[in-house]
Amino acid sequence: MLIYDFKYQHINMRKSKKNAADKNLELVNQNLVFLRNQKQLTQEELAAKLGIKRASIGSYEEGRAKPPYKTLQKITDLFGISIDRLLKEDLAKTANRSVFGNETAVVDNTTQTSDKNVEKLKILALTVGVDGKENIELVPEKAAAGYLQGYTDPNYLVTLDKFRLPFLAPGTYRAFEIKGDSMLPLTSGTIIIGEYVESVREIKSGHSYIILSNTDGVVYKRVFKDTESDQLLMRSDNDIYKPYYMKAADVKEIWRARAYISQDLPDYESTTIDRLASQVYNLQSQLDSLKRKMGDA
Repeated sequence: MLIYDFKYQHINMRKSKKNAADKNLELVNQNLVFLRNQKQLTQEELAAKLGIKRASIGSYEEGRAKPPYKTLQKITDLFGISIDRLLKEDLAKTANRSVFGNETAVVDNTTQTSDKNVEKLKILALTVGVDGKENIELVPEKAAAGYLQGYTDPNYLVTLDKFRLPFLAPGTYRAFEIKGDSMLPLTSGTIIIGEYVESVREIKSGHSYIILSNTDGVVYKRVFKDTESDQLLMRSDNDIYKPYYMKAADVKEIWRARAYISQDLPDYESTTIDRLASQVYNLQSQLDSLKRKMGDA
């Protein structure tokens, strides 16, 4: 009888430990997905930073395997948290947040580097639903001015309309309604879906971005990095609008254009004519300028 009781208790203990281990494993995969998304890393990019295979990241995130202790140390060092928090705390729920009804606003307080030669990371506010997944907040054209004041305020973000697009790759996205015809063939009222870019250094010249700055507020332009100065060249796709420079120090947020929503489907013929007309106008302006210079000479 004593042996039976001992075995029974031993089995119960093993079951209890197994349940705790299962819970820890579940938290590890949830936390790893959360942390990776917060840093805007793909599984391949995270694997490279940790010095392991991408397939291993997939197995950890899907709960098929548990990272060894050395890998846990690398993960916690990379994200600046303790192993205890990684194993026992649901980071998505305990992040700095304010809850409003069914929506939650989260502030990603990314640790800032002490290296003066490296650009400091910015604080990003975002919202998540009751399922813990990030929303896409819509910034309408009328709210663009207010966004400059409230883009870091979780209380402001929860007042914006929100939606999701299932076909987008993992990341943090925001939607902006553009105004005017500077980025034809996209017309005024088009909604640009932008993916968050952490720093000016990650801008790829020639790609289009939503840029939030002290000087211009919210603008949608094709951006080029000036290698000779700490500035960005902002160009419109409509040649009627002249390019201009923006100081990198004035940039508050960067969102790389990934998709757009519009009720106006581009018409090939009209778009081509518009482009030709703008090019002719631009050439005429250059010719007039050249004639004036020759006259002055």
